[in-house]
Amino acid sequence: MQPLAERMRPARLDDFAGQQHLTGADGIIRKIIEKGALPSMIFWGPPGVGKTTLAHLIARETKRAFFTLSAISAGVKEVREIIEKAKTEKGAVLFIDEIHRFNKGQQDALLGAVENGTIVLMGATTENPSFEVNAALLSRCQVYTLKPLSDDDLLQMANRALREDEALKNKKISIEEHRALFAIAGGDARKVLNLLELAAEAADEAITDKLVMQVAHRRIALYDKKGEQHYDIISAFIKSIRGSDPNAAVYYLARMIEGGEDVRFIARRLVILASEDIGNANPTALALAAAAFQAVDVIGYPEARIILSQCAVYLACSPKSNASYMAIEKALGEVRRSGDAPVPLAIRNAPTTMMKNMDYGKGYQYAHDYANSFAAMEFLPEALKGSVFYNPGKNPREEEMRQYLKKLWKEKYGY
Repeated sequence: MQPLAERMRPARLDDFAGQQHLTGADGIIRKIIEKGALPSMIFWGPPGVGKTTLAHLIARETKRAFFTLSAISAGVKEVREIIEKAKTEKGAVLFIDEIHRFNKGQQDALLGAVENGTIVLMGATTENPSFEVNAALLSRCQVYTLKPLSDDDLLQMANRALREDEALKNKKISIEEHRALFAIAGGDARKVLNLLELAAEAADEAITDKLVMQVAHRRIALYDKKGEQHYDIISAFIKSIRGSDPNAAVYYLARMIEGGEDVRFIARRLVILASEDIGNANPTALALAAAAFQAVDVIGYPEARIILSQCAVYLACSPKSNASYMAIEKALGEVRRSGDAPVPLAIRNAPTTMMKNMDYGKGYQYAHDYANSFAAMEFLPEALKGSVFYNPGKNPREEEMRQYLKKLWKEKYGY
């Protein structure tokens, strides 16, 4: 027998749980179905909110041929085979689950068929498509965001299953408590229904939190490494370290570890933070974070938890400075504003006689020929002469740097 989640997959749009902003009376998906002219589209949202089901419903209600691929197992060869099959079907729908896992070559293989209308592409992703889907393909698709299902949505869906499923309706089971059911499933509709089925088989009359906990064996930390929680917890983790709170940092680290988060993802974010939020206030932070990244990549769980904890605590307890981050952002802003300002002739490369005759390199002062290996010459383009992009942070280490720069560049750092 199929799992309950498959048996209860809605056959009509009216039975679709949640997402009223898309499927309600004034929802864009309902209007698209009514008109029958389907654009290619990408459904973005956490797991178990109906992305796959919605694609099936749209194809069914518009009477389109439906092909499906999983980005985990399919390659360019499979994509091209489906496109060939779709040529015999007008406006066939090709649904690709986890489309963010397709590499550039696989995504590029879809472009022509999407553009000429051979297929209507429907992709599902838990990742932000603006980061994970090629710009060329993304520009040819409408992106629709699916929201996490509310407790009311999940309860309505669960009660419908108990009321309508052939295997469950004769048991006359009711849901007395649902907190544990929804918490353990993490808002994933598939998990809710499949856990509900297990609980219903064990129940006499009512489903309670205690019964669900017994069926599930243990309470699973609410963390979904592919969905919204992934971003919320890593955000809390980074902000805790930035805010110099080692206690909160190790707590959110534990949430990620318990949820099975990729150790390299955590370590990579620590490397970024070490430079962005600590920088030259403590240059050792970047070296430690980089070493931690290499170590956890080799060691993996469970021992990697110790290395990550050491690194997170060290970074949280370190002095903070975002001066280097602000410097590059300010410089990038200037480049975008003023464009490609000419490099001064004195510091241009002069590998040929013609370039030397054009005064490339003329007037360059080799720093090591001067006292303290410093020559007071301007390196910025003429239009940006005297600009200051790096402003040392207010911490002991960068205060030393400020005094050093002030000694060399009084006109720039003489404040």
